Amino acid sequence: MGASQQIGPLTETMPRRRKHDNPGDPPRRYLAIVPVFNEGASVRKVVNRLRRALPDFDVIVIDDGSTDDTVRQVPSDVPVVSLPFNLGIGGAMQTGYRYAALHGYEIAVQVDGDGQHRPSEVRRLVEHLQEGHSDLVVGSRFLEPSGYRQSPVRKLGAWMLRALIRTLCGLYMTDCTSGFRAANRRVIRAFAHWYPEDYPEPEVVLLLKRAGYQITELPVKMRHRRTGRSSISPMRGVFYMIKVAVCLLLDVVREPWPTGKVGQPLNDEYAKDDYLPEPVSGGLRWDPPGAGGSPPAHV
Repeated sequence: MGASQQIGPLTETMPRRRKHDNPGDPPRRYLAIVPVFNEGASVRKVVNRLRRALPDFDVIVIDDGSTDDTVRQVPSDVPVVSLPFNLGIGGAMQTGYRYAALHGYEIAVQVDGDGQHRPSEVRRLVEHLQEGHSDLVVGSRFLEPSGYRQSPVRKLGAWMLRALIRTLCGLYMTDCTSGFRAANRRVIRAFAHWYPEDYPEPEVVLLLKRAGYQITELPVKMRHRRTGRSSISPMRGVFYMIKVAVCLLLDVVREPWPTGKVGQPLNDEYAKDDYLPEPVSGGLRWDPPGAGGSPPAHV
């Protein structure tokens, strides 16, 4: 057992050096983060497709305060973090990235629970990231002709965001609102430290670029949503654009955030595969399971 230090009513458990959960198992490398909110009609199919297509990936579902049977639809042997109330996609994804940082994953991929993101495309994102030319790879619906159709309002909004990001940081993104993205350890650690709220995808692109991270796009095929409903309705489109534009302008003058140390190796003597978590601020943390153990089905 690791040493522990009593802090008020909480006990902060210091991290232990751990390379494998079980003798002979490879270190954890890839994590698929599936954020869901009232996706009971699709989440089981999404998770099962991921596990069939990507047997070497771990999968975690982040339930963002769903009020339907979403959690009950997740296979019982898949970890689920159930948030007590709806935080929005930003809070859900930061939870997933913090989990990835504390458990030492090499790559984390966001796969939405509505079924739009194809598991067959996840491998391409990871392979592109492993080439070492970028820290974040974004799956783009528009980098190449793919037959994906948008409403006129969404198309206009996407064009305005592309123009604004290019003006503010010089980066041209064809699909800056895509949530289909793969992040390496550097980005995982940054996202675990802080992640924008509400609709964070455009903000993340701008902040990472300003902080010196490399961002690239890869053409992917996506399905149209078949179940549930989008979090951005046509009536909210104008408000969304104004809000995101203001946030992007504020991000230009704020200090880029990625200075956190969540998930950073304790010292240089540990090898890359011995990548260990550190306690997060406030003494709260998830501990990886002990040797021979396995992650809990639900957190």
